[in-house]
Amino acid sequence: MKKVTRRLWVIFLIMFISVGCQRAPKNEYSKYSQSFFDTFDTMTMVVGYTKSEEEFNSYMEKIHARFQELHKLYDIYNDYEGINNIKTINDNAGIKPVKVDKDIIDLIMFSKDWYNRTGGRTNIAMGPVLSIWHDYREEGRDDPENAKLPPMNELLDANKYTDINKVIVDTENSTVYLADKRMSLDIGSVAKGYATELVAKEIMAEGFTSGIISSGGNVRVLEKPLDGVRERWGIGIQDPSKSIVSDEGSDIDTIFLNNASVVSSGDYQRYYIVDGKPIHHLIDPQTLMPGEYYRAITVVAEDSGVADFLSTTAYLMPYNESRALVESLEGVEAMWVMPDGKIEVTEGMKKIMKSNGASGAKPN
Repeated sequence: MKKVTRRLWVIFLIMFISVGCQRAPKNEYSKYSQSFFDTFDTMTMVVGYTKSEEEFNSYMEKIHARFQELHKLYDIYNDYEGINNIKTINDNAGIKPVKVDKDIIDLIMFSKDWYNRTGGRTNIAMGPVLSIWHDYREEGRDDPENAKLPPMNELLDANKYTDINKVIVDTENSTVYLADKRMSLDIGSVAKGYATELVAKEIMAEGFTSGIISSGGNVRVLEKPLDGVRERWGIGIQDPSKSIVSDEGSDIDTIFLNNASVVSSGDYQRYYIVDGKPIHHLIDPQTLMPGEYYRAITVVAEDSGVADFLSTTAYLMPYNESRALVESLEGVEAMWVMPDGKIEVTEGMKKIMKSNGASGAKPN
């Protein structure tokens, strides 16, 4: 699945976060938190306010179970008895259509739609290219002294089989067919955020409306914190040049928001070293090499799937083009960290940044 998260890129700025609970002042809600590590190859943490620990645990069981279900559906590496998943589709490329769950159909249609809307920088049909990079990255980590880049001729050959228009979706019959046997899907650029959004909406409909779900740094905040003090959640944005355990602090800034998502992409979330240079996992479909425009980009959007997809897309565009895309989309804001450390932000992002006077207090 997407990115075994070595460092949490977007981290919670909730100073009181801890396992267990803390009585919220002057109201009937208490804070609880739990985490699990068995989905999407990352840690998922949930923090929330409920009237009892029993109520929180009930929501948590549903959240965990749904993440487990989506993990199996969106897995590209493993088979599961009785389940047709993304791997099943890939295994049947050029052979036959595969009948799949609606959650897979919806994810693929979502990804194709946003591919067409954003210039094709993020392509879930890039599997043949990304699998080569995956193998070289794993080999480079296992044997650092012999780490190397994939040969360009190998990448160019694989790139011939990445036409997203040959991902044939039959919504009426709920089937997906890859029209060439060398095609494969890689949904790492969107699956975790998309799953997080599904879970968030479903659990809010169940009554859990004050909380944060963070799946490996894909952060989705639900309504507002019911601590009797704050009106907005505060989320810290990781400085790509600092460790999250740095004594100097690891945040570039803090943003404050409700009922929205924060997702970051960067050059050191998943990488290996070749001749002393970090080679990260965000591959530009035009060059077939890692993008080099930024150290990091953070996207804020209401929908976590959109934020996840756009964080990759905007990362792989030159700045003027990247900013123009973000500013053309209603309700989307962004922060860019340039290679020299300079920070650029949209006007809307400025308004929710601590450095520009924003806080968790009730907005004016």
